[in-house]
Parts: sequence; structure tokens; C-alpha cells
Amino acid sequence: RGRGAGAGRRGKARHRAQQRRRRRRFSRRRGRRFSLQGGQILRVSTALSCLLGLPLRVRRIRAGRSQPGLRPQHLSGLEMIRDLCEGKLQGGEIGSTEITFTPGKIKGGTHVADTKTAGSVCLLMQVAMPCVLFAASPSELHLKGGTNAEMAPQIDYTVMVFKPIVEKFNFTFNCDIRKRGYYPQGGGEVIVQMSPVKELSPINLTERGTVTKIYGRAFVAGALPIKLAKDMSSAAVRCIRKEIRDLYINIQPVREPDDQAVGTGSGIIIVAETSTGCLLAGSSLGKRGKNSDKVGIEAAEILLRNLKHGGAVDDSLQDQLIIFMALAKGVSRVKSGPITLHTQTAIHFAEQLTKAKFTVTKSEEEDPSKDAYIIECQGMGMINSNL
Repeated sequence: RGRGAGAGRRGKARHRAQQRRRRRRFSRRRGRRFSLQGGQILRVSTALSCLLGLPLRVRRIRAGRSQPGLRPQHLSGLEMIRDLCEGKLQGGEIGSTEITFTPGKIKGGTHVADTKTAGSVCLLMQVAMPCVLFAASPSELHLKGGTNAEMAPQIDYTVMVFKPIVEKFNFTFNCDIRKRGYYPQGGGEVIVQMSPVKELSPINLTERGTVTKIYGRAFVAGALPIKLAKDMSSAAVRCIRKEIRDLYINIQPVREPDDQAVGTGSGIIIVAETSTGCLLAGSSLGKRGKNSDKVGIEAAEILLRNLKHGGAVDDSLQDQLIIFMALAKGVSRVKSGPITLHTQTAIHFAEQLTKAKFTVTKSEEEDPSKDAYIIECQGMGMINSNL
């Protein structure tokens, strides 16, 4: 009996040690995964720091990257948030791996952010928009950089998909594309005008409905001929037709006016609109050596993947909605495809910094081939004390 009891205690001790090792391994893995989302962490945490008046320190910024630390795009966003709330920023320089941010009071008016590169203006918009919603007066954001950049939403996606969906939180904004800018020089300019709100309403995007329209634009600018835009459009239509045969598809080939574009660029965005007002998209950018047919097919395949999972929002919109769900008053529910790492990161830091509570559950679909999830959030109910 004594040997058995001792063996039992040793077995329990071994089990507890194994659990501790697993937790440490999971924590390290999660830390590595989050470190790859350095820009996402900065956008969510600094916006919430500004809104909640919470001092913030972020360390090991983009530690897992070949070029660790702040890039021009990240620094521009941080400086804009600092200025719009008259806060203080320490460590604000290119390559810095640690910043300390102390927010002040959010104010309206005109605010400028210029990456001086092809860094995405859409990502600048992501960090600033939640803040100016809770300002004391209307705001105008002058954002300069890349309008159609890799690893970020294209400005066309922001206008055609993000804008109509995010306005369901009960606010509106105007997005004026003054000039488009492409890799590597950027030079694009977008002006965003917004008025503050008292509070945000929750949203419910769980009924996808049926696809009623498919439309989009294939564009070229600079030295590229319109034929490339036509080739992208035709290839995309052929690809979609293999899956969806009974719907009119209208993808317009466009050549951007020379006085409204800086540099040479090309790309395509395709949007599917449903009977319940959902918008899902696929997009792709052209680059040197990349066949124009391949660009069109790539965008079409992304759209078809987004339609196949059965969600009411696409992969690119998931993470962009998280901060608004966290700030809204009441319960928001969104049906999406598989949860992206960007979305997991946004949820983690939104929960850390607010009183919002998120749950993610597998959607109980009649069709087992669907891979959809319900993201539910009990929002913190942020109130604009200025109004």
C-alpha cells in the first residue's frame, strides 16, 4: 500500500509537471504567434489606450521579423494618435522595439499622417477611426502613403466593403480618394471625414442569404496599358463562372487618370453582395513578372473561398470589426469563416484592455461542408463624455 501511495503521489507530481511544461510551451508559442502580428497589436492597443486614457508600454515590437521594430507606417500611426489626443510618446523612432504611450484628451479637427513610403493608408485609418469617433468635435484625417499595398486592405476594399458594413455600428464617414499611390514610392492621399457619436450600437451579421450580385473593378495606372485590366477582369470572370453560372458578373476595367495616381500599379477587387446586405470580397495586386490572368484568378479564388465557408463576413473584415464590437453597447454577433490570426490577436488585446467579453463557437450548420464560426461580444458600452 505504501509503495502504491508513493507511486500515486509521484505520478500526480509528474502529471502536474507535464501540465506546467505544456502551459509554458503554449505561452511561448502564443507569444511568438502574437509577435508576428506586431502591427495589429500596436493598432488595437494604442487606439484603446487613447480611448480609455490608459498609459501603455509595448515591448519586443515585431521581434520575430527580419526587420524588427517600428516601420514608417507604424510610426506614422502612433504619431497621429499622439497628436489627436495631445499625448506623449517615448521610443517613437524607426526600428524602435519598445514604446511608451501616455494618452491625453481626444480632440477633433484636422490630423495628418504621412508614411513617406508605400505604407498603407488603410492601416492608418484603422488605428485612428475608433478614436475620433469619441472626440469632442468632427475630425478630418489626411492620410498619405500607399492606397493599394501588399499585406493590407486596398482602399477599394475599404470603400466598397468595410465602409458600408462598419457603418452598421451607427456612424457614418466620408472617404475621399484624392490620389492613389503604389509601391514603392507611395504618394497616395486619402481624406476621411467623421463626426463623433455618443455610443456605438451592436451589430448582428449572422444571416448570409444568397448571392445576388458580383461586381468589381480591375485597374491599371502609370505606364501600364488598359489591356492588362481587361485581362484581369476576363480571367476572374472565367474562374467564377466555373462555380457560379447563373449570375451576371460586372468587373469594370479601369485606367486611373494620370493626375490622380502616383507611380505604376495594377490590381483587382471583386465583391459579392447578398440578399441580406452582406458583402464579401476577393482582391489581388499585380507586380512585375506576375501574369495578369493570374492576378484575376487569385482574386476570384479568394472570393470563392470566402463564399464557400458560409460566413456573413470575409477573412479581411473579421479583425477590423473586433474593436468596434468591443466598444459597442450590447451584444454583437458576427458569422465568419475560420478565425484568422489577426482576429485572434485583436480579440486577445481587446479583452485585455476593455471589459468586453468575446466567445467564438463553431456554427451549427445543416451543411457539414461549411466551416463557419460565430464571434459574439458583450461590448463595454463606451460613452462619449464630450457629447
